[in-house]
Amino acid sequence: MFSIQDVSKGYGPKRLFENVNVAFSAGRRYGLTGPNGAGKSTFMKILSKEEEQDTGVIIRPKKLGVLKQDHFRYEDVRVLDVVLRGNANLWAALEEKNTLLAKENLTDDDGVRLGELEGVIAEEDGYTAESDAGALLMGLGIEESFHEGPLKALTGGYKLRVLLAQALFGKPEGLLLDEPTNNLDLDSIRWLENFLHDYEGVLITISHDRHFLNSICTHIADIDYQTIIIYPGGYDDMVRQKSQVRGRVEQENAEKQKKIAQLQEFVQRFSAGTRASQVQSRKNQLEKLKLDDLKRSNIARPFIKFEQKAPSGKQTLTIEGISKSFDGKTVLKPFSTLITKGEKICVIGKNGVGKSTLVRMIAGALQPDAGTLTWGHQASVGYLPQDHHGLIGKGTTAYDWLRSLDSKLYNEEISGLMGRMLFSGEERMKPTDTLSGGETVRVLLCQLMMRKDNVLVLDEPTNHLDLESIAALADGLSKYEGTVICVTHDQELIREVATRIWAPRLGQELVDFVGGFDDFLVKHADVAAHHR
Repeated sequence: MFSIQDVSKGYGPKRLFENVNVAFSAGRRYGLTGPNGAGKSTFMKILSKEEEQDTGVIIRPKKLGVLKQDHFRYEDVRVLDVVLRGNANLWAALEEKNTLLAKENLTDDDGVRLGELEGVIAEEDGYTAESDAGALLMGLGIEESFHEGPLKALTGGYKLRVLLAQALFGKPEGLLLDEPTNNLDLDSIRWLENFLHDYEGVLITISHDRHFLNSICTHIADIDYQTIIIYPGGYDDMVRQKSQVRGRVEQENAEKQKKIAQLQEFVQRFSAGTRASQVQSRKNQLEKLKLDDLKRSNIARPFIKFEQKAPSGKQTLTIEGISKSFDGKTVLKPFSTLITKGEKICVIGKNGVGKSTLVRMIAGALQPDAGTLTWGHQASVGYLPQDHHGLIGKGTTAYDWLRSLDSKLYNEEISGLMGRMLFSGEERMKPTDTLSGGETVRVLLCQLMMRKDNVLVLDEPTNHLDLESIAALADGLSKYEGTVICVTHDQELIREVATRIWAPRLGQELVDFVGGFDDFLVKHADVAAHHR
């Protein structure tokens, strides 16, 4: 288990935690939540000894598995060996054994040491280690043909999967996973969920995937009020409990405030009269009535509302026989369909099956090899690509960049829009060069709300957003009266938004299903097995 005793951490005047006392017990799976900037990643770094706390003591499990993001140090290492290094004791024993065996003449002491090392290797399941590592890699979508090669042979997203396998390897007593579902498709996410359900140690994970947290977590550790509060259940359970507790305290405070006002009025009216005993009684009651301390919560949800200047025609987009290949490899086989006004299409599938290629062609950012795309009457398209680099001009502020997009808007309208997206006061004037990933997406969503297009084409819009922002986006898209085409791996967003599912499959025809995600999973079980 982890035991955190009187731990504090801050940077300059900003305090992230203050005298935190909390325990994380074996056999439980904790989701670490809180808005961007609350200190989730900092707390994980403190638990993994990557960073020091200012005060306090932390007791950790002896054997830790930690998801790291430093694949560059392993570029020339065999993929299986990267995973094996997740068990430090085993890896050290294997290395020392190989060093001894490479000697021309072994001494008696070397022989004794080899016997000791064999004991360590056996104790750490070293004789099945490579097959165990291979099973982890296969579960995370790394084909066997890559296992013997160097890590640099894999693309960036798959390198991170290897590091996830490294964290999971060797039966660690504690697991620290920061955003483990990043770069995973739905198939690999489902595999990871099943793995973690069977995990017997203590898990602490950060994730912006609500479905993942609701699926695997037995508890939520929420960072708020400069401390960590444990709630039983998944993420949705925490939000409900937190709201109920705060609502109850606010109601009790309101009732106390009303009673205090009545007592104060009585004391003021009769303090100089003949009702001295009654006045003193009221004063005694006033002393007992204390308002419960209700610190300002740092949890905040944006308000996302997409509107249309004018609706499109009923036949919003006609697609006739579009196809695409790269370097002779077919990514999208000829595809034809009709999209009508108000449909909400979620594009799902494994990484590399052509989801982004498809929506880039729809948005006009990429030309198909063959076929046509014909937009209907008054169709107006707002596009959010997966790669945000260069979308926001540098050398200005977030407010001034938005201001430059539409000179007809009043300053108050832009300020109000930014306020809804949690840019308050001075934050609106933040230099665009210093915007974080989440801030960049929120500014781009401001832009889309300003444009009021009747078609939204979104490629992985939840990237970099925190849980509250993702929930607000799902709500905004589900209430939007226009047409949506959205690539996403977020299962809760798919469930809340989709009225139609597109499931591209590499080298095969795209599956086009009219209906919601749960119906898709039932009626297309063969396809769903590759997308869940």
